[in-house]
Amino acid sequence: MATEKATFAGGCFWCMVKPFDEQPGIESVISGYTGGYIENPSYQQVCSDLTGHFEAVQITYDPEIFPYEKLVETFWTLIDPTDAGGQFHDRGRSYMTAIFYHNEEQKKIAEASKRALEESGKFKLPIATKILEAKPFYPAEDYHQHYYKKNPMHYELYSIGSGRTAFQKEHWRSH
Repeated sequence: MATEKATFAGGCFWCMVKPFDEQPGIESVISGYTGGYIENPSYQQVCSDLTGHFEAVQITYDPEIFPYEKLVETFWTLIDPTDAGGQFHDRGRSYMTAIFYHNEEQKKIAEASKRALEESGKFKLPIATKILEAKPFYPAEDYHQHYYKKNPMHYELYSIGSGRTAFQKEHWRSH
């Protein structure tokens, strides 16, 4: 099986794992930090907004089973793509949205998908999600990995309390 990597920043990384996890063709989903300039940052450093990092997930997947296009489509349904200052109640650079491409093909797919979303008229505001070249990815601390499994009640309360769940239901008719 030839796997590839996909990296997405969608606000709080806790909410970015479950929708990809355990799908056919998904080998792993790791929460972590990327896009900044400090090596091996801690959660506290990233939350300070002084590292340049985004909270993100890195997905190892089999493109024959779960193509990159489908990953990007899923990503859009998890976020408010018009929010340039973070996601829902989480504010600041570390919670901004981005698609980090690992090769030119991913870049083309991401750009075309963003363009299609902009042209769809689904949102009145412009699409703020950035498309950036992938940078080193640093796994987050163990307690952040698969948070939805380790702390299901807190995860659910966070998703509802942050406004993410309501936004998804209103705009994407899912989740």
